Amino acid sequence: MSDQNITELTITRPDDWHLHLRDGVALQAVVGHTARQFARAIIMPNLRPPVTTTEQALAYRQRIEDALRQHDDLPLFTPLMTLYLTDNTSADEIVRAHESGQVYAVKLYPAGATTNSDAGVTDLLGKCGPALQALERCGMPLLVHGEVTDPEIDVFDREAVFIDRVMRPLRQAYPGLKVVFEHITTKDGAEYVRDAEGPIAATITPQHLLYNRNAIFQGGVRPHWYCLPILKREIHRQALLDAATSGNSRFFLGTDSAPHARGLKEHACGCAGCYSALHAMELYATAFERAGRLDRLEGFASFHGAAFYGLPRNTDTLTLRRESYTIPADVPFGDTSLVPLAAGESLDWRAE
Repeated sequence: MSDQNITELTITRPDDWHLHLRDGVALQAVVGHTARQFARAIIMPNLRPPVTTTEQALAYRQRIEDALRQHDDLPLFTPLMTLYLTDNTSADEIVRAHESGQVYAVKLYPAGATTNSDAGVTDLLGKCGPALQALERCGMPLLVHGEVTDPEIDVFDREAVFIDRVMRPLRQAYPGLKVVFEHITTKDGAEYVRDAEGPIAATITPQHLLYNRNAIFQGGVRPHWYCLPILKREIHRQALLDAATSGNSRFFLGTDSAPHARGLKEHACGCAGCYSALHAMELYATAFERAGRLDRLEGFASFHGAAFYGLPRNTDTLTLRRESYTIPADVPFGDTSLVPLAAGESLDWRAE
């Protein structure tokens, strides 16, 4: 059956393997959007201050659960916590996190790479050896923001350079380390993950499947399409779409949904991040349908990530129906608002 003839698609409830929830009133405003579509999500630790200890991660998890209790109409949702890797993260802290049963991964932000990454790693192999060894022993994934921060490297080339400067040496030094190459944006990244030996995977966002860098500049500068890593050329978008829809279990869903108040996006120095938690599965369904691969959406969204993390598949379902859905112009965000990715545009799918 042609994808255009499919009017309803029921899949195992998906998971989001890369999500920003923020904290405080921002957390309370957005957590319900994710919980309505996803059963679990890997929660990013780049708060201010960052989540660097198991104690902090468990406290943050409690705040998420408290925020969820403010909604009485949500399905069961489980936050999967992470630690923020620093130059000083100890092996003992990694072991403590693993033994907690609530911390599922550790996130590498090269210092200065993206929002709230100031405390990130300055010398991965030189300063993080004990932590990396402990991760390898425990089988906990290292989640990698894969960009170099060298100002001499063009912003559109930083992912490709990261592969050669950081990823290859890292995985040669720690061949048993489970690595997730987060939010890949290039043909280089997709091909590296596809062909590399050892335990490696990648998450892909909806914006990098649906848009190339032209989207940022259509009719003027459009800050709500600005994220890091930044959107790339069409050749890279197509390579990512091919990877996501290939059925290869190394590629799975990670929205990188990142809420910012409208005023902080529409600003002289606007924040990086696209907000997609509200309508993530509608966006992914659109991308997969355009590729003629709706039959592979369930694997990408619901199976591959769980397998990589060693977790069971979810047992409940999510249904997508073919009906017109107009993305809201904005949504409440504390005492202000935030603008979803592609606000005002119409999609052909609606998640229930």
